[in-house]
Amino acid sequence: MAKQSDYLSLGIDIDLPAATVSAFLAVPENYPRWASGLGELSQQADGSWSTLTPQGPMQVRFTPPNPYGVADHYVQPAQGEEIYIPMRVIANGGGTTLLFTLLRSPGVSDAQLQADAEWVRRDLAALKALLEQR
Repeated sequence: MAKQSDYLSLGIDIDLPAATVSAFLAVPENYPRWASGLGELSQQADGSWSTLTPQGPMQVRFTPPNPYGVADHYVQPAQGEEIYIPMRVIANGGGTTLLFTLLRSPGVSDAQLQADAEWVRRDLAALKALLEQR
């Protein structure tokens, strides 16, 4: 059995119903509006998605729209392992708690993991601001 990765669970509360947040996250074209690391997405003829990031070209796939609050995506660098990015949209009163699990990739130092976490926190804050201003 493979060793489990260390992880950080990052969350943010959004003052909108979970269905609204889920619907926004179900549209891949919305991600570049708040997820600064993804870059512009382009859909390929086969339905897959690609992007050019500061780390180079990557393929991206998204969990299909669903009623369960699962908004995962997967990023495949040109070289290396696919990166799994789990997100959950949770109804919380009249609003939403969005949870983002940051899994430590092999070889990532504590300092880099913390830097990645800060980046995710900024992106989640951008998502919150974008959605709440609508």
